[in-house]
Amino acid sequence: MYHLLNHEFGNIKPVEEKASDMLAGGIAQKGHQCGLLWGASLAIGTESFRKHNNKSMAKAAAIHASGLMVESFNNRNKTVNCRDISRVDWENKFQMILFTVKTVAQGFVFSPCFNLITKWAPEASEAAKYGLSINVNHTSPCLSCASEVVKKMGGTDEEATMVAGFAGGIGLSGNACGALSAAIWYKMLEWNKNNQGKSASMFNNPDAKKVLRNFYIKTDSEMLCKKICNKKFNSIDEHSEYIKNGGCKNIIEALANS
Repeated sequence: MYHLLNHEFGNIKPVEEKASDMLAGGIAQKGHQCGLLWGASLAIGTESFRKHNNKSMAKAAAIHASGLMVESFNNRNKTVNCRDISRVDWENKFQMILFTVKTVAQGFVFSPCFNLITKWAPEASEAAKYGLSINVNHTSPCLSCASEVVKKMGGTDEEATMVAGFAGGIGLSGNACGALSAAIWYKMLEWNKNNQGKSASMFNNPDAKKVLRNFYIKTDSEMLCKKICNKKFNSIDEHSEYIKNGGCKNIIEALANS
């Protein structure tokens, strides 16, 4: 989905797209938000950076548009989680192999994932374009937990904006932590930049595993943003104020230092 929407917007980001592989299966096969949503949000952030000269506006637009993306996805599927859509525990090797064998034997028409891409892609494109066309009211500066992580890890302004929509569990939806996914994506981005031409098992990268381990230590293995923060953010300003006042500071620092 990251590639499809990048193509729609005219953005070419092959290395960044490859780095998003680790978010498949609901964040490294954990079954949370569908990888299509993470990829779509990255594409929105990529385009928002190109569209807006003001960095604060770019982040705010990415968060807003990502929220519309989650709404569109949920309206179609009545869930945002990979485990509910695929009905596969991706960490269970038997279930994963069985799913793969069925897909190969019966063709991609069997796969709920590929069917979903076909059906939702036009809606995703429409939601992204509409979301990015709106002037979002917010108090500057707009802060995103995901952007803060990437900046602390040494990322550029563009890379920090790419992940901005992850804030609050993607578009402030309260689902699995966006800062975690941002850290995993950036770690894989660095790995791909430093190991061009090399391939690695998508879900066995030691750097990504370290990020997950440090995150679990800080959250007692809780993944959901609304439970970690004990609230669901109702606005971009509310989230910005939370981060400004030190919300999730320990988690952000642990992720950045992974």
